[in-house]
Amino acid sequence: MSLVIYLIRVLMRSVFYPFRFLKKAPHYVVFTLEGTYADIPPLKQGFLKRKLTPREASIKELGEQFEHVACDRRVRGVILHISSLKLSTAQLQTVRGLIRKLRQSAKHVVALASNYDMATYYAAAAANEILITRGGSIVQLGISCGYVFLADALERVGLKGDFVQISPYKTAPDMLTKTEMSKEARKMANWLLDDAYKSIIDDIAKDRGTSADQIKALIDGAPYTDKSAKESGAIDGIVNQEELPERLAISSKPAKIVPYDSCRKRLLPKRLGRPGKYVALIRVEGNIIDGRSSRPPVKPPFKLPLLLNPRSGDLTVVEQVRYVLKHKRARALLLFVDSGGGSATSSEAMASALCRLAEEKPVVVCMSSVAASGGYYVATPASYIVAQAGTITGSIGVLGGKLVNSGMLEKLFVNREIFQRGENATFHGSQRPFTEGERERVFVSIKHTYDLFLDRVSSSRNMTKEAIDTIGGGRVWTGRQALAHGLIDELGGLDVALDKARELAGLHERSKMKEIPSPKAYVMPIPSPAAIFTYAKEGVDLLKQTHALCICPLLESDD
Repeated sequence: MSLVIYLIRVLMRSVFYPFRFLKKAPHYVVFTLEGTYADIPPLKQGFLKRKLTPREASIKELGEQFEHVACDRRVRGVILHISSLKLSTAQLQTVRGLIRKLRQSAKHVVALASNYDMATYYAAAAANEILITRGGSIVQLGISCGYVFLADALERVGLKGDFVQISPYKTAPDMLTKTEMSKEARKMANWLLDDAYKSIIDDIAKDRGTSADQIKALIDGAPYTDKSAKESGAIDGIVNQEELPERLAISSKPAKIVPYDSCRKRLLPKRLGRPGKYVALIRVEGNIIDGRSSRPPVKPPFKLPLLLNPRSGDLTVVEQVRYVLKHKRARALLLFVDSGGGSATSSEAMASALCRLAEEKPVVVCMSSVAASGGYYVATPASYIVAQAGTITGSIGVLGGKLVNSGMLEKLFVNREIFQRGENATFHGSQRPFTEGERERVFVSIKHTYDLFLDRVSSSRNMTKEAIDTIGGGRVWTGRQALAHGLIDELGGLDVALDKARELAGLHERSKMKEIPSPKAYVMPIPSPAAIFTYAKEGVDLLKQTHALCICPLLESDD
């Protein structure tokens, strides 16, 4: 059926394609980049949800729109009107990669903004020209990162965190248990910030055709007015939007500038995707939990730790993986990971299902802003891992613990009595901290899980457990550092990972990528060929033994 639809679309396109040339294309297409973007668009939503919640734009869709413009040779270039981008470093690097692709297609890319901060300037630097409106400015440049410690505040209200970590570098619970940074956390924060800063400086220096030292001086010299920004070489021109057509004039005639939404039907059509075989997409986003995946009904105006975040559950992801294994047209899996981790048992369940899939089909992982702890654990079955230079990854480690609330209840004049049967019935109870004996047991448990983690990583990356342990123990790395340590294979975004998945599966470059929804019915696990062979061999051996038992008494009776 898909082939028939594809042939009909090809026929319709061949008939109406010449008429597109009768419609004049603009010289420059305008895109407005502002606010937040999802990495990939959400799955199809119901009518009511579409009406009640505004749909967030995605970087993947932005890339498709850029590609649409790139395919039309009549379009000279693109204008990016940038305003207050709120993206992670990894997301900014993905957008920069899309801009570079536009430039490679011989499009002249112009960035324009009223005010630039570090995020918007970093994105704009990938363009051919950086312009600023009259009266605009470049505000503070550089990057910073803050850490909050709540131990004193929690103690005030009668709460206390009691956690056991595999090493001091597994710093996730420090926010709840400490009043200041440990030396390990401080060391790690500095190496992360140093590498992120160096990556940004190197990228901008390459974009602007200058040295890293000059970009450092440029950053340290901020803020700038429009005139001082031009004098320092931070921008290429000062122009209002009304003056753009004259500045970008074609053969002494003002350039025709049109927003993408207004001209997309006048552009030559995009290339059709190939029907049939495809790359499957599964996302692991937010907290990794035991149970079913879920997404918040609405997106909060700002990020709240653990609250209103997407959740990826093992029951959902495992069944999606089995679906990919079961369907022959799905020739490869692209696993999109944007998660700081969560449940160790859920991460192991997902990794186990992915290992089974990897026996028969290529698995490629694309890491987004964060793929750490459990987020890295689920990536271990992949034959290829792609991440951006600014991706936060690693954190190969385990922790366990609880919050003790007995002090809070006392402050609230709440009296509590607990009855128990069994010595360890209140092992994880919130009424008291762990005893020394219990802490030892917790450490044995997390050490066992950590050994499983090391086994997964060492097998995946062809490294010894000792080598993994030296870069593990909860240590967090940027994508560039992870590449140097052998934890990933290439720097890039979703497009790079998709190209690799197609290559490994032997698919055409225009083969489609399809996201796998949550299966409506339970998907049974499929035994691996090796297991089937083992079971068959055991069955044959059992038949031989049974046959011998049946024959031997007959032989003895004949004697």
